Amino acid sequence: MNKLLAVLLMSFTAMTAHADADAILNKSGCMACHAKDKKLVGPAFKDIAAKYKGQADASVKLAEKVRKGGAGVFGPIPMSPNGPDKINDADLKTAIEAILKS
Repeated sequence: MNKLLAVLLMSFTAMTAHADADAILNKSGCMACHAKDKKLVGPAFKDIAAKYKGQADASVKLAEKVRKGGAGVFGPIPMSPNGPDKINDADLKTAIEAILKS
């Protein structure tokens, strides 16, 4: 019974984290240019995850990209910088973790 409870708790935790990440991505405006599985103005989250897969510093690189903006990684359309007033550090970390799991 303890194993079942542990599995249910882990599943609930994962679902809650996923819902939290979705809420963060929406409230921070990320979904205005990105989608989970298709290119909009910016790349799909699944394409971002694929590009950074296996890179130990992927979270750091993506956080820097969000904060500073940039262009040329996924095409010519630049990503504007997004400061802590738009997405705080804790929410940014949660969002990046979710994107890298896409």
